[in-house]
Amino acid sequence: MIITKGLNFKKTLTWTGHHVLWLTAYMSLIALLYHREILTVGIPWLPLSVIGTAVAFYVGFKNNQSYDRMWEARKIWGGIVNDSRTWGMMVDSFLGDQFARDKPSPEEINQTKKRLIYRHIGWLYAHRSQLLVSTPWEHASQGGAVGRTARFYQREFGVGLVDDEVTSTELHTFLPESEYDRMINYKNTATQIINEQARELAQLRERGIIDDFRHMTMANVLKSFYTLQGRNERIKKFPLPRQYANMSRYFVGIFIFLLPFSMIPELIDLGDWGVVLSILTATLIGWIYIVMEIVGDYSENPFQGMANDIPMLSLCRTIEIDLREMLGETKLPPGIEAKNGVLM
Repeated sequence: MIITKGLNFKKTLTWTGHHVLWLTAYMSLIALLYHREILTVGIPWLPLSVIGTAVAFYVGFKNNQSYDRMWEARKIWGGIVNDSRTWGMMVDSFLGDQFARDKPSPEEINQTKKRLIYRHIGWLYAHRSQLLVSTPWEHASQGGAVGRTARFYQREFGVGLVDDEVTSTELHTFLPESEYDRMINYKNTATQIINEQARELAQLRERGIIDDFRHMTMANVLKSFYTLQGRNERIKKFPLPRQYANMSRYFVGIFIFLLPFSMIPELIDLGDWGVVLSILTATLIGWIYIVMEIVGDYSENPFQGMANDIPMLSLCRTIEIDLREMLGETKLPPGIEAKNGVLM
């Protein structure tokens, strides 16, 4: 997540500078052909303006849908934050020896609380790691320049800014050794961690450490975690339909291809600066349409490890600190800090 008030010129140039170069070259070529009267026929402005308006509406629709996907993902993680705190509160206050036939020791109760809370923290990091696995339609999975550019963005403006060995370090920290060895081999580790929580709740109910009502209440919180996990997985595993994601790119390309054949003949006769003005104006218009397309294209996947991602690592660490404080711990990890204006 980008946390600076605005995007400075340097970052904007990093993201879109190469488009300015080829746009300038293309517009200059067409302007030169008109200036030397190799080309003499232009496209009337009216049909091109109709095309431009239609393309703007289409790209705008795509951007709206992309933003909806990103905002929905943020709301889901907001739900995870709230329900995680609820889980910690219930673990801290519900477990006890009030209903137990064989009274557990205070140390056993504390160890059980720690195990339930630590296992949940492990679920957070496991879920995050699974969401960061690239799907076939995401940019980093593509070949050629698109894939190389996406991996550069990940390295310089995304997950590359933080130590991202979550599965092998954080999960190992929060699960017992035998449990970790079992969980890490499942196809969906996060799902099995929640199921392990449910199994332990059933055991606690049998022992009377929690009563039936508290067991059902805590089980409902686990159900909400499954619901939130499933919503994130739906966003991750179901792309923005390709007819919207790809056709807008083609329409923008067609518009930019036709743009100089209408814009340059209109401006080239304005005087000595007509050629330069026509190149700059056509390049600027083309750049605006490309940036609109890029914004929607990179916003439609909020879990691909780039600067515009949901700050999952920061949220996981915030929850971890909150829950460990509920256990009375004082030796806590630091919060995740933004780097280069990006919070992961």
